[in-house]
Amino acid sequence: MSKKVVEKTGKLHEEGFNCAESVLLTVASEWGVCSDLIPRIATAFGGGVGRQGYVCGALSGGVIAIGLKYGRDKAADISERDKSYTLVRELFKRFKEEFGSINCRELIGLDLTTSEGIQKLRILHPQKCAKYIARTADIVLELT
Repeated sequence: MSKKVVEKTGKLHEEGFNCAESVLLTVASEWGVCSDLIPRIATAFGGGVGRQGYVCGALSGGVIAIGLKYGRDKAADISERDKSYTLVRELFKRFKEEFGSINCRELIGLDLTTSEGIQKLRILHPQKCAKYIARTADIVLELT
């Protein structure tokens, strides 16, 4: 894993950006992409989509990043759509092989729909999520 990516994602996460935002900001920065929409478009994906514990926010940020680079502008651009689908499937495959799950609740072992889960996350978040964030950004950069 790239030391630069680990440091950048870690710094963003420590500043208070969620997993999805941290991945998207890191990848977009590596690509030289600037937009007022970054990290805003990733915000609601934190905590497994609005803290529901579904797909890991880091993965959601990776999916958004892939769409940023390979998304289509016209419905007829089927090859771009298919390329992005292929890259996302590979991202999820690698992540699941390495960590055993793609779901936030299973990865961190907390229910973020409860105040108790949120309080525990504030204590455990850096240790629990840093590796998922850094690895996701790294995989996206490897694939693209």
